[in-house]
Amino acid sequence: MDLNLHSPERRLIELKIEHADLNALVDLAAHALPLDELRLRRLKKRRLQLRDQISLLAESLDPPEPA
Repeated sequence: MDLNLHSPERRLIELKIEHADLNALVDLAAHALPLDELRLRRLKKRRLQLRDQISLLAESLDPPEPA
């Protein structure tokens, strides 16, 4: 696997790490008192955006096999 600094594979790994970090932040924010609902919504929105980016990039790297 080509792991140069600009490869799509490396970008996919970076996005997955960022997504995992956001999962942890969402968990912390959800259990923090007082609850900052705006911050929590923003974190969740960013996490969904990352998930979509990860899906698109993963699909472009490994396209589905023709039927």
